[in-house]
Amino acid sequence: MYIVILAGGSGTRFWPLSRVARPKQLISITGDRSMLQKTVERVLPLYPKRILIITNHLQADETARQMQPYDSVPIDIIAEPAARNTAPAIGLAAALIAAHDPSGIMAVLPADHFIKNERMLRDTLTFAGKAAGNGFLVTLGILPSRPETGYGYIEASMDTVNDAPEQGHHQGPFPVRRFVEKPPLAEALRYLEEGNYFWNSGMFIWRADAVLAEMGAFMPTLHDKLLQMMQTGVSPGQAGLKEQIAALYQDIESISIDYGIMEKSSRVLMVPVEMGWSDVGSWSALPEVIEPDGNGTVCVNAAGHIAVDSSGCIIYSDGRMVATVGVHNVVVVATADAILVCHRERCQDVKKVVEQLGVAGMTDYL
Repeated sequence: MYIVILAGGSGTRFWPLSRVARPKQLISITGDRSMLQKTVERVLPLYPKRILIITNHLQADETARQMQPYDSVPIDIIAEPAARNTAPAIGLAAALIAAHDPSGIMAVLPADHFIKNERMLRDTLTFAGKAAGNGFLVTLGILPSRPETGYGYIEASMDTVNDAPEQGHHQGPFPVRRFVEKPPLAEALRYLEEGNYFWNSGMFIWRADAVLAEMGAFMPTLHDKLLQMMQTGVSPGQAGLKEQIAALYQDIESISIDYGIMEKSSRVLMVPVEMGWSDVGSWSALPEVIEPDGNGTVCVNAAGHIAVDSSGCIIYSDGRMVATVGVHNVVVVATADAILVCHRERCQDVKKVVEQLGVAGMTDYL
């Protein structure tokens, strides 16, 4: 199995800790190793043939530095010259793999997710790889624990297909009926009651040639350009690869793999999994990955926290003591050069701060 890690995100909702050169996946939200490092560590027990990390050219050097301790498996860092969403990144990785191992199975994972039960992820990837070996495009669906309105959903047909391996009763893999955008609360409640809707994890398993074939059907322009690259016998580290990637990205469409292929293909299956997953999309998600104290507060990387009539806060400090008095459900993030204070319910709007900093020309804080 090959592991492809998508690590090109900007992580603007984690400002001021997250910056252009050190976005969410390259920082430690929980106070120890970065999210990218944890993603690599959780797949090493699978003994992958290679790990391909697709990142932004601005983050390539820091990504390479963070990968230095991991020398038990070849790790290739592929730098994108521009952000073009997930379909081109995945297509590029598939082309690099298929040029030398067309039927190689690749697991595509985001670099910035939290997973509590890492063994369950590995077992699920191994199981899903069996269906992928038969030419299916397999995605992981997270068993929902609440009527979440911030995630996309997958509606599954809860009947196993005849030519895919069975894991057991109601364990899949199951054909996918449709992908659903982030729903309003009433819809999310209905999804939870019906039992055949799952959170869209953004994790995929398929053969390199299978996903390229679907690209040929639904994204022919991207497919043709990737095919031209493959005909040169491309491989990571090859002389001229950087120039080939630059030419590829010059005029390709920016589109997600969901829109480009998964919503259109008839070869999509879903494997449900419950593994303590969170996409850690903003500061408000920290209580999902770090146990709050008795007052419902999470405090990370601070010398200490004194709470006077305060509760439900999220605090990240650069090693300094933090005290809160008479505040509730407030986020406080202090770095060497900036401080963020916002209500927990407004954490999604932190990206607006980044936008306004850019408009104001305050690039030192980006």
